[in-house]
Amino acid sequence: MTKSEIRKKYKTLRKALLKDDIEELSLQIANILLTLDIWNYSFYHLFLTIEEQKEINTEYILNILAGKDKNIVISKSNFEDYSMSHFLLSDSTKLKKSKYNIPEPIEGIEISVSKIDVVFVPLLAFDINGNRVGYGKGFYDRFLQACKSDTIKIGLSFFEAETEFIDTSKNDIKLDYGITPTKIYKFNNPETNS
Repeated sequence: MTKSEIRKKYKTLRKALLKDDIEELSLQIANILLTLDIWNYSFYHLFLTIEEQKEINTEYILNILAGKDKNIVISKSNFEDYSMSHFLLSDSTKLKKSKYNIPEPIEGIEISVSKIDVVFVPLLAFDINGNRVGYGKGFYDRFLQACKSDTIKIGLSFFEAETEFIDTSKNDIKLDYGITPTKIYKFNNPETNS
């Protein structure tokens, strides 16, 4: 399947999810994350849910991170050059939805990509090799390329991994983990696993 076919398939699958399904599946994903050995780091990058896209509700993960007193980093997207800037989420951070319905910080303390230890990656689908399909703008590929080589990249999905390989380009960055409501996929990614 091509990336555009995969995007179409998974957008359709997501559209069929009811609000209660999304909440239940999101909670299951958060509970599975708790079993991973990833909680000894300082800076965790988390995407904030685009409800209109029926994305995973990351509020549960946010609560875990806050409860563990971690530094939570969120992004602001620049659609002119498809880059992202990263900000520390604090009690005083004010959020506003962008024209693409992405909740983003209005301002705040900017965080260097080099500080980020773990990234929770939004996606539409991923395959059994750790290749992911996002929305197609390349925001996360650019961001992940700029991260440290040992930054842990964790894709979150309502759906199991595709068994057919996703076609990739040289700019695509593989995941270290894929997390679904029922399973942990661990990818042997020599570039990032030390």
